[in-house]
Amino acid sequence: MNAKLFARFLFALSVLFIGCAEDSMDRNSDQTGRLTVRLTDAPFPYDLVAEANVTVFKIDARRVSGDGDEEEANGDSEAEGKPFITLMEEEIAVNLLTLVNGVTQELADLEVPAGSYDLVRIYVKGVSLVLKSGQTFDFKVPSGAQTGIKVFIDPSLEVVGGLSADLLLDFDLSKSFVARGNIDGPGFNGFLFKPVIRASNTSTAGTLSGFTGTLVEEVETALEGTQVSVIAADTVYASAFSDADGKYAIMGIQAGTYRAVAEKEGFFSSDTVTVQIVPANKTVQDFLLETDPGTTESTDGN
Repeated sequence: MNAKLFARFLFALSVLFIGCAEDSMDRNSDQTGRLTVRLTDAPFPYDLVAEANVTVFKIDARRVSGDGDEEEANGDSEAEGKPFITLMEEEIAVNLLTLVNGVTQELADLEVPAGSYDLVRIYVKGVSLVLKSGQTFDFKVPSGAQTGIKVFIDPSLEVVGGLSADLLLDFDLSKSFVARGNIDGPGFNGFLFKPVIRASNTSTAGTLSGFTGTLVEEVETALEGTQVSVIAADTVYASAFSDADGKYAIMGIQAGTYRAVAEKEGFFSSDTVTVQIVPANKTVQDFLLETDPGTTESTDGN
């Protein structure tokens, strides 16, 4: 894996927490539950970008019947009597780089009808990247302001009266923001923007977190900017960078067995380890990297 290149294009967005009020254990579809929407992200690319701004001004979700008669993914839900429910409708501007390693921002908190939800639409505007060099790139969002960015939930999310259900939206800007040329080279010519978002039900997903560091005179020292990647079927499933304390967190990983590796320029990559992700729980995996004597990278975490 080319960690240097991949590290420049990883960016993750969005956690939706749907918590149903515990005032009743009745599972009738006319019950309501509490819906809370929060936002989180990981840096992209954290050493070159100062701000990654987006304004979310509306979120709605499609509620389908609970009798198993769910429509095809590309069907017209409103024409078939399966309406969208507005979850929030106000402008909330955020710099996604402030929402890292499990930090979230609440976007909505309201009662919603119990039932099955198979699609959310996210309406955004004001998307921009500000590089540390001072360059600013503003983007138009294809259909993002008019019809919303559609994200299918598979399997559908069940909201049951008296119980809770959680949904994570992962905005993968490694695929959404594509640099035209080498971002820190003379041929760099801006970005192309095509939003890519995946949905994970957090009741069936978990979090991988831990510490990344190195030994300096036999003392464990935190390493900032270490890329930790979760790998499934030889493909990077999700990644995050460690903070100044060497801590990292990758949220919304579907339950199962994965491989994980830590990489940082100037250090040997860690051994690839097997990690077990447990639904609605946190798996802890620490990494200690050895300095690569063939480089001049400092071992003080900077």
